[in-house]
Amino acid sequence: MAAQTKVAVIYYSATGTTYQLAQAVCEAAGDAGAEVRLRKVRELAPDEAIRSNSGWHAHQLETQDVPEAMVDDLAWADVAIFGAPTRYGMIAAQLKQFIDTTGPLWGQGALVNKVYSGFTSTGTAHGGHETTLTSLFNVFYHWGGIVVTPGYTDTSQFIAGNPYGASHTSNNGEIAPDDVALTAAALTARRAVQIGAAVKKGMAG
Repeated sequence: MAAQTKVAVIYYSATGTTYQLAQAVCEAAGDAGAEVRLRKVRELAPDEAIRSNSGWHAHQLETQDVPEAMVDDLAWADVAIFGAPTRYGMIAAQLKQFIDTTGPLWGQGALVNKVYSGFTSTGTAHGGHETTLTSLFNVFYHWGGIVVTPGYTDTSQFIAGNPYGASHTSNNGEIAPDDVALTAAALTARRAVQIGAAVKKGMAG
């Protein structure tokens, strides 16, 4: 029997929008037969800044039991799907900080030939959906990874409109991910698991 594909979903979320996308990714990956780990990256903002925003503070409490991501989660995974809100068209610093700790794994070649994908959320329309994802993919190219996107592989993507990965416009945190965004998140996950399983089988053959 073929070994189960292992998927690490590693994300950062301040007020919960990206977390909801991460949950949809995890659910779809699990439904596709994968073993899934959900991991948040460490918060860098000071406590006083978090407490000054009721939504940010509430979300921190809501997800206090979600384990923090470790580089060992990447070593374990066959597939890693990263998510973060955009900050000036790039991923949030908290996720970048985690990525910057992966140097030893990269140096060992332990990140090569894994499947990677991504998802994001923005506060405003045209606020960096595509640039955030494509800048994230630059990391995967350096790792020697295999980047898998939803593309336009399903008719739902012609509504979502982002072939690079799942994304959502939250109106600065006021609008939760809708069915379009959640469908795109699920498709992103299914595609990553499908290709990840094929790569794992092929590499073992």
